[in-house]
Amino acid sequence: MPITPARDDVFMVVDLQYDFLPGGNLAVAGGDEIIPLVNRLGRLFDNVILTQDWHPADHVSFASNHPGATPFEMITLPYGPQVLWPDHCIQGSRGAELHDGLELPQAQLVLRKGYQETVDSYSGFQEADRRTRTGLEGYLRERQLRRLFLAGLATDFCVAWTALDARAAGFETYVVADATRPIDTHGSLAKAWADMEAAGVRRIAAADLA
Repeated sequence: MPITPARDDVFMVVDLQYDFLPGGNLAVAGGDEIIPLVNRLGRLFDNVILTQDWHPADHVSFASNHPGATPFEMITLPYGPQVLWPDHCIQGSRGAELHDGLELPQAQLVLRKGYQETVDSYSGFQEADRRTRTGLEGYLRERQLRRLFLAGLATDFCVAWTALDARAAGFETYVVADATRPIDTHGSLAKAWADMEAAGVRRIAAADLA
């Protein structure tokens, strides 16, 4: 049976920025394909939130800031394992901008994350140290929003981490699978879906929303 978004539901669009799209520094294959679908889904919701990766040039997650390292290597930082990425979404750069093709004028919040140089931040709720909060949980509770529907990039990193944190905070959480695309490095996609299923995140398709 189709799910009809209610007034206390929110559509959350994760990191639809140029650096994550074809031609970008950390391009997700097929990332641009979801933009028309995201726009269509967004029109079903009264409440829309966007996240935006927003890194300083000396960010700890960039391979270029670790002599001898190459992108997609794993290292250990004080807060745990960290994938090293190509430089991406540097504050004020074209690559950090949200895609011009997004048509979500009703979006009420753009949440920037990853702006501290010493810790990465995939989730919209808290940074990778699992201690530093973004304030998103309080925002949702203050506005009495109860269900989250997630789309965007990448399925196995920022989307999954946000979905898992949403569940941990007690929100009913859905990932619109065909409105996401993965990176899939080191088996990350299979692990992300397994973790989300175990946490009670519901996997749906765009056709399930009406």
